[in-house]
Amino acid sequence: MEKTKYRQLFKEILKAYYEEVFEEKIEEIMNREDIDKESLSKVISALCGVEVNYSDNFSEDLKFAIKNYQKTNKVVINTSPCTKNCVKVDDKIICENACPFDAIIVDKETLLPNISIDLCVNCGICVDSCKNKNFIDKIEFLPILEILKENKKVIAAVAPSIAGQFGENVSMGQLRAALKYIGFEDMVEVAFFADILTIKEAVEFNRHINKEKDFLLSSCCCPIWVGMIKGRFKELVKYTSPSVSPMIAAGKIIKEIDPECKVVFIGPCVAKKGEAKSDDIKDAIDHVLTFTELKDIFEVFDIEPNKFHEELSTQYSSRGGRIYGRIGGVSSAVEDAVKEMYPDKIELFTSEQASGIKECKAMLQSALKGETSAAFLEGMGCDGGCVGGPKTIISKEKGKEHIEKYGDDSKVNISVNNKIMKKFLRNIGIDNIEDFEDKRKVKIFERKL
Repeated sequence: MEKTKYRQLFKEILKAYYEEVFEEKIEEIMNREDIDKESLSKVISALCGVEVNYSDNFSEDLKFAIKNYQKTNKVVINTSPCTKNCVKVDDKIICENACPFDAIIVDKETLLPNISIDLCVNCGICVDSCKNKNFIDKIEFLPILEILKENKKVIAAVAPSIAGQFGENVSMGQLRAALKYIGFEDMVEVAFFADILTIKEAVEFNRHINKEKDFLLSSCCCPIWVGMIKGRFKELVKYTSPSVSPMIAAGKIIKEIDPECKVVFIGPCVAKKGEAKSDDIKDAIDHVLTFTELKDIFEVFDIEPNKFHEELSTQYSSRGGRIYGRIGGVSSAVEDAVKEMYPDKIELFTSEQASGIKECKAMLQSALKGETSAAFLEGMGCDGGCVGGPKTIISKEKGKEHIEKYGDDSKVNISVNNKIMKKFLRNIGIDNIEDFEDKRKVKIFERKL
């Protein structure tokens, strides 16, 4: 089944669920001609955000699973037997070569590819690499819809790269209004939490960099980059910042202030779905939606963000936090923070960036050999950074333009000067910038790599 057909099927299912004819629609779909019911049931389950095996009671079992949603670590599902008709390179099929973590393992007897649960980090690269569309990532909107129906407080946390995705002139205020129309309590910009992590990374830079040849690998913000370090370049973990990503920081801080709140991240890639399910940070974010999924949801509900009146909020994120969505954004923001916080260290600040799997691997290999000349290394798994994510709606070039405009529109240039952030941090016991030096006070922003 083609990717566009998956999206159309999701919209059919969502419309039926909303109109309360879900089981009838599933029965109708499963009884269409010339289908493999086993494979189709896996596709439908994934589109509903759950894992349900095919049976005579499939539609009932599916609805029960949605209403009683259980979080699992699995994001990418193998839906169909491999046709084995793709071109081999170095005796490996396309999905094997595409996986940066060697998590696609071909069974020696059946010669069929399987996903290793132990090695897979749910980056989703196999989803787009397989031309036969034998892999699909789960869409968790139906479980979210159940939470919204219960009138629980659900906050949408949107990635900086959302700028421009839903129309040239669609503002953050209009997106907030559209999301509230669906049932979200409010929308927050993850760029604000990137501001907080910028200061944290500046502190880590000061802690690790004391002379030339010292270097620090940023852990903001890409889970593919972090996964490569943990899985393929373990020797570099000790040089890596322990900071969580802005997405995780958003969830943790919101829940620290309001423990009853649910948080849904909206971003450009599948990898964030996997990151949200990582064992050590899985309580921060409840669900993840992608930009393309949100676009389909808007279409089903006849929502056109450009027609909404703006729901304005205080402008609380800096330019530095907003440009995290493109490659080089993290380096630029952290450099500005180091210049402000540790002026004696700024002469040691040199940075290098890599975007895309090939560049990231090359930069990490260079660091491993001691051949890097930069003190701050930033990597993002997608070409161009988050603006080049596989679930974006516009081109990475257009996305970068919108990120730059979004950044330039901020009245605050660097995170250190963000007065609203400083006031906000007092809610979690951080009274000033100096408190970021206290490991106990910033524990909420750290994870064990």
